[in-house]
Parts: sequence; structure tokens; C-alpha cells
Amino acid sequence: MSRTSVTRSPDALDLRIRQVCDAVGAFIGYWGFKEVYGRVWTLLALRRTPLTQVEIAETLGVSRSLVSGAMAELSERGLVRAVSNHRNAPYEAVVDVWPSISDVLRHREWMLIEQTRLALEAAVDEAEMSLRDDYDLERLRQLLRMTEIAQSFLRLLIGLRVPRRLEGVGDWLRHSSQFLQTLRELR
Repeated sequence: MSRTSVTRSPDALDLRIRQVCDAVGAFIGYWGFKEVYGRVWTLLALRRTPLTQVEIAETLGVSRSLVSGAMAELSERGLVRAVSNHRNAPYEAVVDVWPSISDVLRHREWMLIEQTRLALEAAVDEAEMSLRDDYDLERLRQLLRMTEIAQSFLRLLIGLRVPRRLEGVGDWLRHSSQFLQTLRELR
């Protein structure tokens, strides 16, 4: 029996879409964001037409206030937009999410790696001047180099523009190979 000849209820697709929204929400939650952000954005991204906050809440089975908070955050991050200025305007997803992802990488992950790099640099400097030998200076230097490589990778990742169409894949691959060459040079 072919896929197209199977008769399904209209609700079966809605159920599958909710499962997709939940899966993306869990992924977003893994990265430290509220799951509802991923669920709401995914629903809007998959819909052909914009939805109101009430429709989003009903579709996802969550409260209107939860959706309202999510919409405020997603709007601020540039991931959704109202299609008009009236109070209950429907929303649509902004599908080009890379600017938001790179902002998060720049402001969160970059700072974590930078703090680690600075701490390692200070520890290497101190170990080089110290008469003590209970810490392995070469391992400190290795960790510092690994941190610097991670920063180089992150810098490249932040600077990349993920292609929205297949024509952009070639450019993306060229940038990726340049990054791999940079990694080889750092060794």
C-alpha cells in the first residue's frame, strides 16, 4: 500500500506536528532555554499562515500567558514577528534563525571560553614563575591551546552565514575548509 493511499484522520497530522514542536522544544530546553520557545517557534515556522496567540495556545495545549511570554522573548530575539500592528495580530516565524543563534554563541559560549582562556593564561604565567612543581605546566599549556582552538572554531562559527538555499552550500563548504586549514596551522 502506498503512502498516498492510506486514509488518515485530519488530526493525525496535527498530532505529528505537535510531536515535532515538542521535540524541538526539548532540544531548545537542552541548551538552557525555555522549551515553549522552541515549541511556539516551530509551530509558526511550519504553518503556511500566521497564528494568533490564542490559536498557538490552543494548538500546543498551553496557557495564553505562557504563549504571551514566549512571544515577547521570541520577538525580542527576532525569531517571530506580528503581521500587523493591531492588538491581537497573528504572528509568523522568522525562518532565518542564524543571526539569533550567532548572538547566543557570541554572548554566552564565547564568554565562557574567554573566562577559561584567561584563567589558564594566568595559571600558566604563575606556574612559569613559581618554584613549585606540583602542577604540570605542559598540561596547563595544552589546555590553553585547546581553549584557543575552541575559540577559533567558535569565531569561525559565529562569522558563518548558514545558507538558506542550496546555492549557498558551496560558500559554506569553502568557509568550513578554511576553518579546517586554520586548525591544522594551530597545531
